Amino acid sequence: MAINIVDYELPYDTHNVYDVSFYNDRVHTMVTSNSAMVESWLSNVTPANPNHRIVGLDVEWRPNNRYHNNPIATLQLCTGPNYPGSLQIPAGTVLPGVCLDPNCLIFQILHSEWIPHSLSTFLANPAFTFVGVGIESDCEKLLLDYRLRVANVVDLRGLAADRLGVWELRNFGLKRLASAVLGKELEKPKSVTLSRWDNQWLTYAQIQYAAVDAFISYEIARQLNLRGA
Repeated sequence: MAINIVDYELPYDTHNVYDVSFYNDRVHTMVTSNSAMVESWLSNVTPANPNHRIVGLDVEWRPNNRYHNNPIATLQLCTGPNYPGSLQIPAGTVLPGVCLDPNCLIFQILHSEWIPHSLSTFLANPAFTFVGVGIESDCEKLLLDYRLRVANVVDLRGLAADRLGVWELRNFGLKRLASAVLGKELEKPKSVTLSRWDNQWLTYAQIQYAAVDAFISYEIARQLNLRGA
């Protein structure tokens, strides 16, 4: 799998920014536990922008054991570029304040001091469609752990099965869906899947894993033309 990460090494305690590349796609990614930075990220996501109406959603938490049912540690959201989808922007164009790549937020919600009201409003806005694999159970855990309700969700397994006419896709995980729909191999090493997502500082491997999962969910929905449904 072609994947790499570029660390912007910002001199802030509030957040850091990375570019995570997956094959030919580059995902601009912010990692933060700071609620004000989450509000800032969400301020650029509007239902009027067709690139933003589909949102890849995923969550991670420290693996449970017989004694502990651990809460969600990170919430990942991924949208399309932050320019209006109707614009035709030539390759290589640089526009101040505009990101031409998909945008991902990795919110370390377990370490946040408070949950932004704007996040609750965003997740509850039916103008956005939140997509993922097994997304209903993820959203149930978000509601249980943090009282965050997600209004409009679509499971990619059923969407892919309906769009492609292949019933077996209803039983696929994200890795197999990425191969079937996008023709791209997605590695999901257990050493990362079962890692300490509750750590205050995420590793590069965790950041790549989290960003790519959210991006792949967004991209599968986009390729299946969910927006045109």
